[in-house]
Amino acid sequence: MPTRGALDGVKVIDFTQLGAGPMCAGLLAQWGAEVIKIEHPVKGDSMRGLRTGVGVNKFKPGSFNYMFVQPNMNKKSITLNLAIKEGKEVLYKLVAKSDVFLAALRTREVVKFEIEYERLKEINPRLVYALITGYGTKGAEKDSAGYDAICYFARSGITHMTSDDKGTPIWPRAGFGDIPSGMFCACGIMTALYAREKIGVGQAVYTNLFNNGVWALAADTMAALATHTNPEKQNRDNTNNPLANYYKTKDNRWILVYHMQSGLYWERFCRAVGLEDIINDPRFNTVEARVENRVSLVKILDDAFAVKTLEEWKAHLAGTDLIYSGVQTPAEAVVDPQAKANHFFETFDYPHWGKIELLPAPQKFTGTPGSYRTPAPEWGQHTEEVLLDLGYTWDNIESLREKKVIA
Repeated sequence: MPTRGALDGVKVIDFTQLGAGPMCAGLLAQWGAEVIKIEHPVKGDSMRGLRTGVGVNKFKPGSFNYMFVQPNMNKKSITLNLAIKEGKEVLYKLVAKSDVFLAALRTREVVKFEIEYERLKEINPRLVYALITGYGTKGAEKDSAGYDAICYFARSGITHMTSDDKGTPIWPRAGFGDIPSGMFCACGIMTALYAREKIGVGQAVYTNLFNNGVWALAADTMAALATHTNPEKQNRDNTNNPLANYYKTKDNRWILVYHMQSGLYWERFCRAVGLEDIINDPRFNTVEARVENRVSLVKILDDAFAVKTLEEWKAHLAGTDLIYSGVQTPAEAVVDPQAKANHFFETFDYPHWGKIELLPAPQKFTGTPGSYRTPAPEWGQHTEEVLLDLGYTWDNIESLREKKVIA
């Protein structure tokens, strides 16, 4: 099996922290890129300090800081203060030798640190420059603050469309918008690298959390564009298609059945759930009738599913070729045999902590597989190594340390 990653030989500057940016760079690192993570000489990546919770989401402490480790495996870390002239000089030398520059900043911060694309492409015309923002690089709110809960969820329409029947907003889980945004940005970077092989020069790739949320909600967004109205939210008790719905089981768990073509599955479904007596019932034996009498049918199905536990239903429905799943918890998903069979998780022998399980990228390559090769870096672990590679001497490095350019 080849050991080379798809991005072997690609050097990436990762000037990001927290969510979307580190996740994007982490994917590139899994796929073989050399990723140099830039951290502030005093503060470092804010995620280093999070152990028991992220924002409003509560997590149990683990034996290691999994929130930081997961997106930062395989990277090198250097400390660098870009507010100091000599810090910018180090960055510009690094840009000259790199393929990708990735930042997650507001546009005014990009200007403040003098890392605009027009400036950096003068140093390296082949550079692929990627910038992740909250609201984009144009418009009155381009410098507004925002996390994924704000930009990706609340602003895009996702929070509205996923709220409950009373309209109570549901909290998004940690990173639930950052993680796909990181994937979207990585896709853009890969495309720009591919284009560079054809046209010989790099380009800028811009993405933002707000746009990503609107795009991820494409079905509802397109409905709003086409009709200029809000799409109707799903109501479990009054759904148009009772064969695509959640039902509570005897042990107060939930099972989701999802038969979009209800006519195709109607008779088979009824026999499987013990409702042969309604197969030819004129209230339900056509798609139109099921829509008209949907409230009554949901009530009948509620009663039917309540007679068995979730595990009993899973065993009973196995082999029926119906489309269903139990609503699993994360703790159940990570031991799911199907997940294990398809290598959703990877064991890594981590210094000091021993064998830990991590979550590699969901893409599986047959020729250039992604991998975890090195642990997430200690803060500033590779500063001297990277500076020496750029041509700095030990005396130069000590001078930078004295000026607080590096830690």
